[in-house]
Amino acid sequence: MINNQAEIQIKVPLDVAETYWKATEEERKKIEAKIAFYLKSSTLSRQESLNQLYKTMDSIGHKAQERGLTPEILESFLSD
Repeated sequence: MINNQAEIQIKVPLDVAETYWKATEEERKKIEAKIAFYLKSSTLSRQESLNQLYKTMDSIGHKAQERGLTPEILESFLSD
């Protein structure tokens, strides 16, 4: 690892690999930066979606409790 970086392997179509192999060092660095940005953005989007889901679930739970839903009542609904 150099500068908090790690090498990974990904499968791509042969023509994409050939384009990468023929690229200059500067072009390869740009490609690698774009891939890293895409992967990081994708990960953040999933985490943000999960966070929003958890917030929504918490909100639903709080509203249900405010309206009188207890664990016992919920259990009776689920067991029917």
